[in-house]
Amino acid sequence: MAQQSQRPISNRHISLLNRNGLILLLLLALFVILGVFLPLTKSSLFMFPNTTSSSLSPSSSLSVSDWRDYSLAQAVKFVAKNETVIVCAVSYPFLPFLNNWLISISRQKHQEKVLVIAEDYATLYKVNEKWPGHAVLIPPALDPQSAHKFGSQGFFNLTSRRPQHLLNILELGYNVMYNDVDMVWLQDPFDYLQGSYDAYFMDDMIAIKPLNHSHDLPPLSRSGVTYVCSCMIFLRSTDGGKLLMKTWVEEIQAQPWNNTQAKKPHDQPAFNRALHKTANQVKVYLLPQSAFPSGGLYFRNETWVNETRGKHVIVHNNYIIGYDKKMKRFQDFSLWLVDDHALESPLGKLEYNLNAPNNISSFCCYL
Repeated sequence: MAQQSQRPISNRHISLLNRNGLILLLLLALFVILGVFLPLTKSSLFMFPNTTSSSLSPSSSLSVSDWRDYSLAQAVKFVAKNETVIVCAVSYPFLPFLNNWLISISRQKHQEKVLVIAEDYATLYKVNEKWPGHAVLIPPALDPQSAHKFGSQGFFNLTSRRPQHLLNILELGYNVMYNDVDMVWLQDPFDYLQGSYDAYFMDDMIAIKPLNHSHDLPPLSRSGVTYVCSCMIFLRSTDGGKLLMKTWVEEIQAQPWNNTQAKKPHDQPAFNRALHKTANQVKVYLLPQSAFPSGGLYFRNETWVNETRGKHVIVHNNYIIGYDKKMKRFQDFSLWLVDDHALESPLGKLEYNLNAPNNISSFCCYL
């Protein structure tokens, strides 16, 4: 009887050992699988992203060396929504203006399709630290010692790259809206992109147009020029949109920087020449002045602003020179949002060092 009662106990011990061994083997296999495949999954999320940017957090950002290898094709694929991206180009000292612009875009629910083209590595790292995947640097980075003020060679080098960036995005198959970062969105500009035109743009004139003005390309003035602004452009990925950008690149290359010239070249006259050279091949649309006024009109003509109140969509802080003057003007018109509404930006409240050794003192718009 004693022997019969011990055999089940012995079998029970063996059974328990087998079960515990099986559990240990399963756990070991699980750890091996996680150790091999999880890093690969994490890497592919950023290098070949197929998820929305809202699923990412700053803690999951890539290393500095990885962001240097982040390509335009990867970045555009990551941020694009409905085959469309919103692009700006900016350097480190102007992160406050970038943040101000982003707050206004966030209020219109379009921030997730924004791609920041960083003109220096400090901007690339700072933006991707706060907002992984939303900044890319297209080599070469500009000279960190250059003072990119309007009319300088550094400024020309900065803005002359713009049409090539836009062309590259179009050739990847995406529509693109370009903005200078000294802009503020008051309404959704996509509501004004009527029809199926290749290119949409705003006038840079101060002269008041009638509310029902033509949306055709403005005619040449007596001096043979037009003043379409290259600061806000929407382009469709069409043959016409690509042709316009290619012609813009050619016009810039035809008039390279020359220190001996009294009137220095910049990209906006080249853009206007490209518009007229391709007028019979590209379908263009001049946006309504009441919705997209120049800074020379909005900030200087209070009567016009009152008469068109409620119609303004994007305000451009141009027709003024200087970083501090631009900021003060925004503040005076209650358009400087950074101080009180920083948390509305995807970048949050930025902390930055304007004396960073690899910054670039530049601004991709007309100061």
